[in-house]
Amino acid sequence: MEKAVINGITLEYEVSGAGEPVLFIHGAFIADAFAPLLIEPSLSGLCRFITYNRRGYMGSSYTPGPITLEQQAMDCRELLRYLGENHVHVVGESAGARVALKLALDFPEVVHSLTLMEPALMIGESAQAYRESLAQGVQRYHEVGAEIVAHEFIGARWPEYASKLDAALPGGFAQAVRNARATFELDIGMLDWDFGITEAQGIPQPTLVVVGGGSVALSPRFEEVHQFLLDHIPDAEGFILPDATHFLHLESATAARQMAEGLADFYVRHPKIG
Repeated sequence: MEKAVINGITLEYEVSGAGEPVLFIHGAFIADAFAPLLIEPSLSGLCRFITYNRRGYMGSSYTPGPITLEQQAMDCRELLRYLGENHVHVVGESAGARVALKLALDFPEVVHSLTLMEPALMIGESAQAYRESLAQGVQRYHEVGAEIVAHEFIGARWPEYASKLDAALPGGFAQAVRNARATFELDIGMLDWDFGITEAQGIPQPTLVVVGGGSVALSPRFEEVHQFLLDHIPDAEGFILPDATHFLHLESATAARQMAEGLADFYVRHPKIG
């Protein structure tokens, strides 16, 4: 990957393909989680992909944490400035979707469209239980270490991961263990963002809100967040990825194809002008 020095830190990034620019913001643990999506023909012939490793992930700078959501969004903005990109589609997954929302609110001029893949938001009746589970995860990380907690966290969100993750993304679990420090020591600074109706109504961009068809059975928060965003973001539409849970396109070749086709259709209907 290439390296950009911005705001006194180094971020690894990669730009590939040709077409409309799309910035991908990864979630917790697995920085390369978008990899199966980016090789799908329906997207690869349509888009120029911009991927990067957030602070502390892989070879990007680890800085003393926790890191605020404002800092994470500013990292995105400065990377786009470094690359000479002033108006892009943005895709965020889980914790990365939280960053994508903050980028759209703080720097709306650079975000043409949003895709929110099961954003890690604390909303409604499920908020307190979700907050407590994340706090327990941080405590477990310090007590038993990265490997055990990565197994627990990923397994709770993708029950079949043990037999499928490394097949879909070779070395994926090892990457999750390596990146656990960033997840539990840096990303924890983003968790208490007060995202509510006012913030949702302040998102003017066309927004694709994605949920896995199997996620609701794992936790009510997935459906609660999904419906909240559809109800309150002015130009939002829903997309259900059948048979997938929280890791969505990473879970099978079929899921990757279906998600890529959904994104391609969204971009054709919302082209970037200029």
